[in-house]
Amino acid sequence: MIGSRISRRGNAAHRFYSVVVFVVLASLDNVAIGLVPPLYGPISGALGVSQRLLGLVTAVSFLVSAVAAVAWAYVGDRTNRKPLLMVGTLIWAAGTGGSAFAEHYPTFLAAQLVAAVGLGAVGSVGFSVVTDLISPRRRGLVMSFWGLSQGVGTLAGTLTGGILGATDWRRPFLVLTVVGLVATAAYLFTYDIRRGQSEPELAEAIDAGAEYDYRITRSDLPRILARRTNRWLILQGLTAQAAFGSLVWLPVLFSQRAEAQGYSAATAVVVGSVFATLFQLGGVFSIVGGLVGDALQRRTPSGRALVAAVGILAAVPFYLVLFFVPIRIDVPDGAGSGAVVAAVLASVVTEPTVGLSLLTAVLALALTSANSPNWFALIADVNPPEHRGTVYSLGNLVNGVGRAAGNGLVGVAFAGLRAAFPPPLNYAVGLAAFQLFFLPTGVMYWLAARTSPDDIDSVHDLLHARADRL
Repeated sequence: MIGSRISRRGNAAHRFYSVVVFVVLASLDNVAIGLVPPLYGPISGALGVSQRLLGLVTAVSFLVSAVAAVAWAYVGDRTNRKPLLMVGTLIWAAGTGGSAFAEHYPTFLAAQLVAAVGLGAVGSVGFSVVTDLISPRRRGLVMSFWGLSQGVGTLAGTLTGGILGATDWRRPFLVLTVVGLVATAAYLFTYDIRRGQSEPELAEAIDAGAEYDYRITRSDLPRILARRTNRWLILQGLTAQAAFGSLVWLPVLFSQRAEAQGYSAATAVVVGSVFATLFQLGGVFSIVGGLVGDALQRRTPSGRALVAAVGILAAVPFYLVLFFVPIRIDVPDGAGSGAVVAAVLASVVTEPTVGLSLLTAVLALALTSANSPNWFALIADVNPPEHRGTVYSLGNLVNGVGRAAGNGLVGVAFAGLRAAFPPPLNYAVGLAAFQLFFLPTGVMYWLAARTSPDDIDSVHDLLHARADRL
């Protein structure tokens, strides 16, 4: 009986490997997303277009990826998910490689959109798989690693783009293409996770050999949207991602500050990328947000939503301070990337304004990072296994619309503000204004805290009833 149980659920090492692979791959799609913004300047020069048009590429890619994710997720909630993940990874690797060889703007745009289609599979289908690996008791913690991996991926994309692409913007795209092919091979050694295997209500039946064979159908879609907590979890992404989407311009803000202090464009790109990477380190505290969400959820079924609401609202003042604290940049102009990076890191200790900015950024990111693990875990808590990928993708679609709007409109705002506020102040004012979108986000999480207890109970009752029929 024990041997059968292990074979059906996978041994501990295989389960750990599978979780690690899915978490790492969730970061890679964000590496691809974060790769382009630090290179707006070099790419615009090489392709002969404005940086605003490259901002449009990023915005449209967000949207295409989110739309594609809905189709990937729906198919994933009906069929075997492992092949879908492998195909999706190969598609985004092909698009990323194509971007490196683009000689004209339309070709670059087309390659980025191909990559975006593949990226849609990694998040939506991968989310469904991971929720079936982790019990509800630890969902917040594991989902914090899932969310953290995406934040780390964005940072890695920013840093990779800024450092590897400082002298040759095509190089980071080629490197990421190779990594994508290696990731596809890693999928081959993960085991096929069984749908519903992490649910306590189904554990006894699945261990006895039963198969949870419920699959999503088109008739389920109205029921998904009728679930009140789903509505708040989906809608909050519109405003939250408008704020988060604007933050992809953070490297540009700091590179503009460097240029304003007299540094060359190449040095400024490296400085902007390193500062933006440093200032987003607060995202590692998503682990704390997940742990706190798990702990409070065991006390009250409103716990996860309350943690997310408080974190989002408390972060707003710190963001507003971050963009306006003056930073004195002291790096060797024209030196290699390594020397510039070392000088920036040293300034955290030697330059008080840099240290203050870093502290403010860490606090802001630490508070907003409570959002993602609790959002992921709540989707799993209030939906049966066969709905989770689709609900996640619907939320991700709205996230994509919000993020595309934030990324695109903030660029327009920067241009409009330029008449009243010369660079880099126009970037600071524009970014600060877009962080106010976090306020309605916090309100929607508070509303989710009121509806989630009933929705969680209804899922428990449904799974108990189904377990009796398996």
